[in-house]
Amino acid sequence: MDYQNLLEKAKEVSKNSYSPYSKFPVGACVLAESGKTYIGTNVENASFGATICAERSAILNAVANGERKIKAVAIYSPKMKKCAPCGLCRQVMCEFKSDSGIDIILEAEDGGLDIHTLDELMPMSFDL
Repeated sequence: MDYQNLLEKAKEVSKNSYSPYSKFPVGACVLAESGKTYIGTNVENASFGATICAERSAILNAVANGERKIKAVAIYSPKMKKCAPCGLCRQVMCEFKSDSGIDIILEAEDGGLDIHTLDELMPMSFDL
């Protein structure tokens, strides 16, 4: 799948965000090693610890559908360009990265793609 399409799916699902506290909607789209894509959005909770980020939502969706290897994650927020994943999401990505790693796709300042590797964003992670 084309990375621009992944970002478009993340953009579309960000509209479903439940973010009444932060007012910061985020959408994510995961590309699994199987070639299938899975979407997720952030879901906040009054008990902030129960909040889940869009990236983890998409990854858990993939895992619930039998996936175990992730090749790419696109992340989008209408509130911020280059909306990078938090540390907790980065660590969860490490758990399910494909043998070739994970590409992280963000929207660049010019509206194009800003692509990073998970290893670049999460050096010295806890790995299996």
